[in-house]
Amino acid sequence: MIELDRAGDIWTVTINRPDKANSLTHAMLVELAEIMEAAQTARVVILTGRGKVFSAGADLEEARAGLAKSDVWERLSGAVAALPGLSIAALNGTLAGGAMGMALACDLRIAVPGAKFFYPVMKLGFLPQPSDPARMAALIGPARTKLILMGGQKIAADEALAFGLIDRIVQGEDLLNHAAELAADTRAASAEIASGIKEMCAPEGGVFDPQTRR
Repeated sequence: MIELDRAGDIWTVTINRPDKANSLTHAMLVELAEIMEAAQTARVVILTGRGKVFSAGADLEEARAGLAKSDVWERLSGAVAALPGLSIAALNGTLAGGAMGMALACDLRIAVPGAKFFYPVMKLGFLPQPSDPARMAALIGPARTKLILMGGQKIAADEALAFGLIDRIVQGEDLLNHAAELAADTRAASAEIASGIKEMCAPEGGVFDPQTRR
């Protein structure tokens, strides 16, 4: 249910469980985390899904059995954030719940026009994964983060783009080609230069201030 295509120095990771809205089991999350931990040599990692939904979050049965509180989500998002290469979430559809963490940890997020974004953990009686609120607030600010996490709002792609939650809206048939185009300059540069620029773009102290834009 997790596909990995290693085309030289570009790795494309695809969630392939469209009959279940790409909901994630513990085994799938562990496999995703292991792939990301092994991708230290990849120049570019593209994360996407099959079907019309990127991921509905946790598999419902496993969530009830404890997956919603598992530290495997944090392991996965931490592994994505630690990638030295460029990471791109190519969101083929709606992104919900704990699946938000891996996309928030990516360097870039592009999405199809019909994608929606929501994280209904409070309604379900859970806390979000520890790093997710800070990463979201770094992108869109604390008030809009509360709008999603506490206000329970479902954000459409155009509003997500205006907020800064995603970086570009791309038609579905062009999604992976556009991700490859975004990766082209990174692949052409030396690994030292590319990783050096990524480090220079990181906010001081690891926290982005949306008020000062620094």
